[in-house]
Amino acid sequence: MGMEFDRMNKGEKRNDKQFGKRIKAGRHFKIGVGLVILILLWFVVCETGIFNAYVLPSPQKVLKTLWKMFLNGELFRDIWISLQRVLKGFFIAFVLAFALGAVSSLLPGVREYYEWLVQFLRNVPPLSMIPLLILWCGIGETTKIVIIILASFFPMYLNIVKGFLSCDEKLIEVAVSFDYSRWKCFQKVILPHAIPDILVGMRTGLGYSWRAIIGAEMVAASSGIGHLILFAQQMSRTDKVIAGILIIGVVGYATDKIFALAIRKFLKGAGENGWN
Repeated sequence: MGMEFDRMNKGEKRNDKQFGKRIKAGRHFKIGVGLVILILLWFVVCETGIFNAYVLPSPQKVLKTLWKMFLNGELFRDIWISLQRVLKGFFIAFVLAFALGAVSSLLPGVREYYEWLVQFLRNVPPLSMIPLLILWCGIGETTKIVIIILASFFPMYLNIVKGFLSCDEKLIEVAVSFDYSRWKCFQKVILPHAIPDILVGMRTGLGYSWRAIIGAEMVAASSGIGHLILFAQQMSRTDKVIAGILIIGVVGYATDKIFALAIRKFLKGAGENGWN
């Protein structure tokens, strides 16, 4: 009986894997069809002359521009510069968000002293701070990093605080009954419970980082993808503007998917639907 039961379990797992592969294949097929339709519509609009070639260049021209940027190294140089800025700002924002979230959990009374300021700044668009940041920090790297921090901090902070404060009271009561200190209770009970929310906040914050860096580089930079787009606009190179938009979309999408894959591995399949 035991051997038969094991065979049945193995057969069910195999069927589940095959079913999952079919679902993924179907999803990829739909994405491919949607992409082909979009490119065909773009091609038809350009060929029929609905828009002037200056306003909307053809897909062929944009692809040629991307290929030239690939060959001369401009593409990778700007991507690498923007990626470095995003990762620096994202990391600093996460450390700050985690620290303040931990304070909210360990010292609830202290949170009242700064929560009002966090909620106030959360409603101020980071790009509106650019004039002041340029006056305070100049047009160097500091300004761009601060803009990324302002953009990515708040979604991470809100999710981290939610994870820390939504821990089941019964679990905390059990920890207290075992004479856990406040720090040990946070480390052993609250933090593990909050990890999914922390990861959600990190993924959201990463997306906001990419959105912010483009605006920052378009105003106060001499390199990066944002500068590439702005310089192309000044040179009336609409094909290069669209190429830059495509680059940032692909790079942002790729980093998001890599992060989602790492989260799925870390959570070992838990919450699969939330990371598709």
